Amino acid sequence: PGSKMLVGDGPRLEHLRKRHPTAHFAGAMFGEDLAKAYAAADCFVFPSRTDTFGLVLIEALAAGTPVAAYPVQGPLDVIGTAPVAVLDEDLRAACLGAVRLSRAEAREFALGFSWGACTRQFLSNLALEEEVPAAVEKRAVEPV
Repeated sequence: PGSKMLVGDGPRLEHLRKRHPTAHFAGAMFGEDLAKAYAAADCFVFPSRTDTFGLVLIEALAAGTPVAAYPVQGPLDVIGTAPVAVLDEDLRAACLGAVRLSRAEAREFALGFSWGACTRQFLSNLALEEEVPAAVEKRAVEPV
């Protein structure tokens, strides 16, 4: 349902144009133009079953755009059970569900992936790494 805009480029572009003649192909976009495209969308459809992280998911969510995707590694790792996406083997059903999700919640969720949040998580993990050897060393010198 609705109109479809595809952003990007690649070796399968002509195949996709033939397969989806009513879709608008915007080509590659970057920076502010890409952010505006995300923000204008009712939902972001992520059709990949093999992308292992899916940075584009976070980009779409940062624009307040809910996500429709397959329930595979990548989307599962990034989104988990957060109510900002619909993960379904049927992408049409996922789209119909995603358009009903909160754009504000999508944006809020994406803030968890900000540079500041990622830095805090990284430093927290470093602190844990330092605590583990210290605890092991302490046990090694305590009498049994």
